[in-house]
Amino acid sequence: MIKYKLVCKNCDLSFDSWFASSQEYEKLKKKKLLNCHKCNSKKIEKSLMAPKLMNRFRLKNEQKNEKYKKINKKIKEYQNFIKNNFEFVGKNFAYEARSIHYKNKKKDKGIYGTASNEEIKELREEGINAEIIPWIEDKKN
Repeated sequence: MIKYKLVCKNCDLSFDSWFASSQEYEKLKKKKLLNCHKCNSKKIEKSLMAPKLMNRFRLKNEQKNEKYKKINKKIKEYQNFIKNNFEFVGKNFAYEARSIHYKNKKKDKGIYGTASNEEIKELREEGINAEIIPWIEDKKN
């Protein structure tokens, strides 16, 4: 579909009209099927129009927002999996990880919790497998 601003050359009335395509407009004009709804004149012409373009900045932001929404959705899926399949140990993560590693302490579930970057680095140096994943806090409101 295409929208044209049309002008009646007889009475100077300006109006908009939709066409299936630019070829369809040309076909109707050639067959003299276009007329002014005010004076019924067949002297109808297209007026100059500027195409309506979506603001590139707005389009880019919408695309970024969609990407962030997809990423956030995937992170939430991971979080739900972790919450349902691992034991939360809070700020004791480094201590609990060492307990499992050094004392061969068996757990029914893996663990998750919070640790500083330094603690994670130390755990890795000790050969304890620990990963950092982004965590999105649930909105309380």
